[in-house]
Amino acid sequence: MLPLPPDPVLFSVGPLEIRWYGLLYAVGLFIVYQFMMREAKRRKLDAELIANGLIIISIAALVGGRLYHVIDAWDRYSANPIGALIPPYEGLGAPGGVITGAIALAILLRRWKQSPWGWVDVAGPAILVMQAIARWGNWFNQELYGLPTDLPWGLSIECAYRTAETSCSAIGETARFHPLFLYESLSGLAGALILPALGERLKGRIVPGLIGLSALAWYSVTRLLLEGFRLENWRVGDIPTAYFVMGGIFLVTLLIAVLRVRSAIPGGDTAKGRGRRPQTKRRARR
Repeated sequence: MLPLPPDPVLFSVGPLEIRWYGLLYAVGLFIVYQFMMREAKRRKLDAELIANGLIIISIAALVGGRLYHVIDAWDRYSANPIGALIPPYEGLGAPGGVITGAIALAILLRRWKQSPWGWVDVAGPAILVMQAIARWGNWFNQELYGLPTDLPWGLSIECAYRTAETSCSAIGETARFHPLFLYESLSGLAGALILPALGERLKGRIVPGLIGLSALAWYSVTRLLLEGFRLENWRVGDIPTAYFVMGGIFLVTLLIAVLRVRSAIPGGDTAKGRGRRPQTKRRARR
């Protein structure tokens, strides 16, 4: 059984609260920076671009993640929209952050005139690294838990942090829940270890970009598998919105990966004039 976490506030300075959630996000960014620097140097990319680029991408991801969460929890923010803009920022929707972060990365690479695929291989696994670390902030906030469970690693949640359907009066104080944050964290850690190692092992035999695209697919599948366990998730009708978002990301990623592989196969691209006899230059008569 996972124990109850300590207070979500690490310490306070006057009215300013420093929370474990924010600390873990900062620690995650630092480790992601180190990870991306190592991967960029290993791939002989311009690692000096990472410092400024990571700041811009992180801000874009924060904005997208916050927007996704606010739309998801609009019932809470509709009565007080200003609450979506002022601290504490306890809610971030990872799918929104992935989308806006990817857009920011594409814009930066175009501006810097960098070939995208090597950087995709750097950034893709970095997303998994961030998930592995930052998800523990959800434990401190007692959020991102799933359906009740009798499994040994069930998560304890205090009554004040429960949803209406899992309230202490409804199912009892001793109920335990699926720790979805832990599942995502472990999946991210596994992907961050396996995919770069696989890319190194298959170096020269796979096209650039395939490892990064595989990381996005890995994350998408993880979310799709776990979404059915979530409580009070954003829905369109009876279907969780994340199924559409993450399903879309997975399909687009798969399509791009297939096109990348086909482009590397001799004769994989449709050649102009296929089926016609090759034209030879005629010698001019003298």
